[in-house]
Amino acid sequence: MSYADFRHRMPLRVRWAEVDKQGVVFNAHYLLYCDVCVTEYWRAVGLNYPDDFVNQGSDLFVRKSTIEYHWSAYYDDELEICGRISRLGTSSMRFVVEIYRRRQYEAVLVTAELVYVHADAVARQSRLISLDVRDRIRTFETVMPEESVEQPLHAS
Repeated sequence: MSYADFRHRMPLRVRWAEVDKQGVVFNAHYLLYCDVCVTEYWRAVGLNYPDDFVNQGSDLFVRKSTIEYHWSAYYDDELEICGRISRLGTSSMRFVVEIYRRRQYEAVLVTAELVYVHADAVARQSRLISLDVRDRIRTFETVMPEESVEQPLHAS
């Protein structure tokens, strides 16, 4: 993937509370950055997370998260957090995030993959992703997600 593959991009400035003694972003904060990116992604496609999902009796649960660190971000860096849905299954989706230093898009700092299960909010059993959500994703993305049929997954 490259910077151009992402329609959803959001700025974020590294704050003092997010760095360690050396001024480097503490590794766990990158997952927080990813979470903010995902929430803002839903807003960009016209859904209010979590309310619009909960109102339908469903929610999204993280099933897997993987982060790969390529370069460090430092205190006061201006970052650009880019996210897209790269795979859309029957009841799950893979969200990919890449983090760049603003205006330095040739070198990705961090790549992350988050797999979400769309599930019944109470039973926590996988549930089909609605046609409305699928259509919103397809309409929004510039690179179409891979689509697949999968076995049911448990939220946790």
